[in-house]
Amino acid sequence: MVRKNITYNQPLEKEIGFSRAVRINNIIAVTGTAPIAKDGSVASPGNLYGQTKRCLEIIKDVIEQAGGKLENVIRTRIFLKNMNDWKEAAKAHGEFFSKIQPACTFVEVSRFINPEWLIEIEADAVLDK
Repeated sequence: MVRKNITYNQPLEKEIGFSRAVRINNIIAVTGTAPIAKDGSVASPGNLYGQTKRCLEIIKDVIEQAGGKLENVIRTRIFLKNMNDWKEAAKAHGEFFSKIQPACTFVEVSRFINPEWLIEIEADAVLDK
């Protein structure tokens, strides 16, 4: 078994004890990814579309760091603070995945660790052997 942990130098990774993504052999699992800007602040405060794009940019980056590409994504899970706004998240998701069309689930949650986050996204990818 070949294992590679991908971290993103975010404070919660150490505090909670998790990796942004883990690759085992040809499988990449990307953890719940929040809209965190490069400076550690919340990206696009109050803007679900912008926050969704930031989450997906991080996911794309860590999948590439793990040796994959977006085309390898087979499932995404989208956790929303308010399901009434799902179309804004769907628009951004479609910009990344309309040609790939992974399995996708939208779920409403009561809250996130940071109350300014409107969304978190998980992804799973399978690489060619």
